[in-house]
Amino acid sequence: MKTLDLIVFSVPCAVTKQIFRFKMASLDNSEGLFMAKYDVYGIGNALVDMEFEVTPEFLQKMNVEKGLMTLVDENRQEELLNNLDKLGHKRSCGGSAANTIIAVSQFGGKSFYSCKVASDETGDFYYTDLVKEGVNTNITDKREEGVTGKCMVFITPDADRTMNTYLGITATFSKNELVYDEIEKSKYLYIEGYLVTGPNSLEAAVEAKAHAEKTGVKTALTFSDPGIVSYFKDGFKTILGQTGVDLLFCNESEALAFTDTKTFEEAAKELKKVAKAFAITLGPKGAYIFDGQNEIHIITNKVEAIDTNGAGDLFAGSFLYAITNGHSFASAGRLACSAASVLVTQFGARLDKEQAHTIKKEVLA
Repeated sequence: MKTLDLIVFSVPCAVTKQIFRFKMASLDNSEGLFMAKYDVYGIGNALVDMEFEVTPEFLQKMNVEKGLMTLVDENRQEELLNNLDKLGHKRSCGGSAANTIIAVSQFGGKSFYSCKVASDETGDFYYTDLVKEGVNTNITDKREEGVTGKCMVFITPDADRTMNTYLGITATFSKNELVYDEIEKSKYLYIEGYLVTGPNSLEAAVEAKAHAEKTGVKTALTFSDPGIVSYFKDGFKTILGQTGVDLLFCNESEALAFTDTKTFEEAAKELKKVAKAFAITLGPKGAYIFDGQNEIHIITNKVEAIDTNGAGDLFAGSFLYAITNGHSFASAGRLACSAASVLVTQFGARLDKEQAHTIKKEVLA
């Protein structure tokens, strides 16, 4: 570890003025680098989220598997849209990691997001919405022709979210979208689990992680979805490699799916083999956090949930904001659970800045 020579001048005292010279270890990325430009650099799919309130009967009629994220082609998404033309919806720039990176920014952190959108109207909307939230990005005015990805989010009365996603141009996300200089200037690299679904995006995730580790940047990974974990487990193992990650985010179902275990306790024990620290969200039961030494149980506020879409993404974003800005894992867990408990009481995958600031003041003041 590098050291810095610092000269500290004491205030006058009754005896004399003293000068202390000492060696101070340079802080690592999790604790506030002197030179860090970003708190979190994220990579993931760029998808414009379109959210609809539907009934379980609609999902059954349209042969949509409830509670999971399913990849579909453009024709299938058009078919679904045609059957929803009488239902209003709102759209926002999204994708799992994008929601997380936006949360970092909303809570007051500095963030960067690498993704890929096309030179269409949807891509223009995505870029404008992302920048409006204070996120720096690799997206420029010079973009490839194609179709920007879209994610249809179906919300049922039980607050469950079901997603049908057409990746569009983000299916070609590759290491060409990485900005290596900006990774080096970040405290954490955050990798979206959905990137395991394509060979080029998987390669980009592995490349970004290797570069982060080489330059002393901490790494974080989210499992993203239990179905993705089940179908692409080898891809996750490829990203984790021999070194694992510094921080892993998942929910209980994803933890069980990845570790092939039947109990939460067994899963937590196995995850310690691939992650130095992790946070497992437990829905209304709160969260279980392992900070590398201590086990921390966070009890969440009891609320009436109407939409769980984006709750895990927000949890990760608020958690990352806290630990990259001098707060403990326990405080980060409390902030993350509080933020998620507010989000699920409203429609949409993210808070607004005013809500984020209010929650931060209440929890971290």
